[in-house]
Amino acid sequence: MSEFANMSPAEVRAIIRRNEWTKPTSGMAKGFTQANLAILRKDIAFDFLLFCQRNPKPCPVLDVTEAGSPVPRLVAPTADIRTDIPKYRIYRQGELVDEVTDILHYWEDDMVAFLIGCSFTFEHPLMNSGIPVRHIEENCNVAMYKTNIPCVKAGRFEGPVVVSMRPIPEKDVVRAVQITSRFPSVHGAPIHIGNPAGIGIKDIDKPDFGDRVTIKPGEVPVFWACGVTPQAVAMQIKPELMITHAPGHMFITDVQDEKFSVL
Repeated sequence: MSEFANMSPAEVRAIIRRNEWTKPTSGMAKGFTQANLAILRKDIAFDFLLFCQRNPKPCPVLDVTEAGSPVPRLVAPTADIRTDIPKYRIYRQGELVDEVTDILHYWEDDMVAFLIGCSFTFEHPLMNSGIPVRHIEENCNVAMYKTNIPCVKAGRFEGPVVVSMRPIPEKDVVRAVQITSRFPSVHGAPIHIGNPAGIGIKDIDKPDFGDRVTIKPGEVPVFWACGVTPQAVAMQIKPELMITHAPGHMFITDVQDEKFSVL
């Protein structure tokens, strides 16, 4: 992974487009913002935009494409949203029916793509402050869980908030909150610290998405709102067709992390 950390976003996207990388993107293109993806047909895109506006913690919108355009002009004007993510998921009627490395054959002329902020963006600032990021250390995907926290409904869109979890040493928890609070456009501060059962997580060792990571003695599980929330919503409301990134397999933008910091 270290060889990808210092590549430019365009270089990483080119590697992904050639199917030379089909794994999670955490740690790639250091210093550049990563994004979750949700693609819907135009007839329900406004309701989803309203859903994101009402739920800014799990769904902070970075860019929305024009209907039928695969180009995210605000955050990566030379990219193609159909090919530049390592893995995509295809949901039909709320069921995961396929996982693919491009969506050229699924793309339709009325589709609208939403790029949603990703917490991978603040991982480098955490590491720069000496705070470990376990899934990078263990070379796996971040652990993600459905919670009992409901999103605010918008149109037909409703469902549970999904969170990502990072074990943080007890002495570093306050600092981790301070650092991530600087990035409200990529989920910002945690929404829960400590007891997983307090937000409806029954078994911390069995994430709903991603991989289990080690929680060492003296560490506390810290939970951030997660852009995989739209996938949990899709499973609940069952739209005819929804395309997303595979959890952990993000879109890397041309926007530097610091552009989304507030302090």
